[in-house]
Amino acid sequence: MEVSSITEQLLFTTVRIETINLEGEKGIGTGFVFNYSLGDKSYLFLITNKHVISGTKEGLLTFIKSDGQNPILGEGHRLKIDNFQRMWFGHSKGNVDVAIAPFVPILNHISTQSMQIFFKYITKDIIPTNEDLKKIDAIEEILFIGYPTGIWDSKNLIPVARRGITATPVYLDFQGEKQFLIDASVFPGSSGSPVFIYNPGIYWDKHSGATVVGHRLFFLGILSAVFQMPDTGEIVISPGVSETGQIIIPTRRPAVSIKQLIDLGIVFKAETILETIEEFLKTGKNV
Repeated sequence: MEVSSITEQLLFTTVRIETINLEGEKGIGTGFVFNYSLGDKSYLFLITNKHVISGTKEGLLTFIKSDGQNPILGEGHRLKIDNFQRMWFGHSKGNVDVAIAPFVPILNHISTQSMQIFFKYITKDIIPTNEDLKKIDAIEEILFIGYPTGIWDSKNLIPVARRGITATPVYLDFQGEKQFLIDASVFPGSSGSPVFIYNPGIYWDKHSGATVVGHRLFFLGILSAVFQMPDTGEIVISPGVSETGQIIIPTRRPAVSIKQLIDLGIVFKAETILETIEEFLKTGKNV
């Protein structure tokens, strides 16, 4: 397969992440490759959420093989990593759900096995600047790529692309944090998906309302979570808390509750990824 169009390239930026935690439970998430340039140097990182790798003892990364120029569809390389959580570096703020890992050591390890993998990376030059943000409207169509509930094309080894809209303006910090909401079908496994605005061929000018002919591509950030709404179904008993902070036996009867996904996803802005990378580079660790 020859990868030429923008959307074809975006499909190969992601990495499927499978995990096993300390209790032996399996998890699934999305990672993506990001290129951070600083002066004449470039650094490659694998990006995902903190919660994807938190408490994990083992990780499995799936890559697609390369013939030297193009991907070999259906031929993959699965890299098993023990002590998986230890290879990641998280944003210094606990509530910022961003984790990064140097990608070059992974590539070097794969090359020792006489293996080539195919991947594309996201670059920071497609992160919207302050001037770009002035041109982005309150409601925009978005595109995100990943492995919702683990679904992917297991025959060709490519992820799933999904669409939605911004539910809060990208240029505002939702709840005072560096995040915004999207209205889209977001499921477990989509955690860590890169989120874009991509308008191929035509888009609208926010200020004039005129049609603009041309492509527009922005990398907005990383998908982290989805809002849930309680419903009926599962019996749960929630303990009360005394004035001294002690857990007490509840006085009300057990409630019946189910959590339904309401298709509102939380996206941490791309600048939080840059912050995490810059914090990591200050540590002087190998990249």
